Amino acid sequence: MKLLAFETATEACSVAVLVDGEVLERFEIAPRRHAELALPWAGELLAQAGVAKSQLDAVAVGRGPGAFTGVRLAVALAQGIALALDRPVLAISTLAALAMRADGGRVVAAIDARMGEVYLGRFLRHDDELQAVGAEVVVAPDLAEVAEGNGWAGVGTGFDAAQGALRGRLGAVLASVDAGALPRAADVARLGARAFARGEAIAPERLQPAYLRDQVALTLVQQQAARAARG
Repeated sequence: MKLLAFETATEACSVAVLVDGEVLERFEIAPRRHAELALPWAGELLAQAGVAKSQLDAVAVGRGPGAFTGVRLAVALAQGIALALDRPVLAISTLAALAMRADGGRVVAAIDARMGEVYLGRFLRHDDELQAVGAEVVVAPDLAEVAEGNGWAGVGTGFDAAQGALRGRLGAVLASVDAGALPRAADVARLGARAFARGEAIAPERLQPAYLRDQVALTLVQQQAARAARG
């Protein structure tokens, strides 16, 4: 199968093309340059792979959670291309894509959500397939629910947020931590291909971002109130 994938939910911008299991990717830590880079990279990768847009089977996208503008950009790009080509889309959790960066069968993926919070998801890995454990959440790292059992691999910038509070909270169950890892379009593409095979493609107009926060932008007063409520 042939997939185009976007992941722009963090400071990293990445685009990938998957052709029959082989992946080509462009990746760069490029804050505020996602809109400038993503489409040109898509064109370059398709040309490198020898694939015309009309040959794509679907478009995969990291749907968040993550930075509001980055998530919104990726969703808009995927919807626009898929609508123009009359192709379906595959909505992939950015936290699941991040979890693919970790080794081991138990993974806690966390992204710095700013404002003293992290986006967090837990996953079990079986033969490179991911199964979510519970719902993805946005939470103060020192209030995160501690996973059952030991041997969890922590991955993502959320482990360095708030002076490493999440490391302290989950330390007893963590076997390793890679706080430098960022989600990548290559993993969005791989997860997308598996989702496509399971029949999980959707019409582009049904694609919804996952922000997790009910309000994307809190006022200063609201932020202070939230901190006070947490004690």
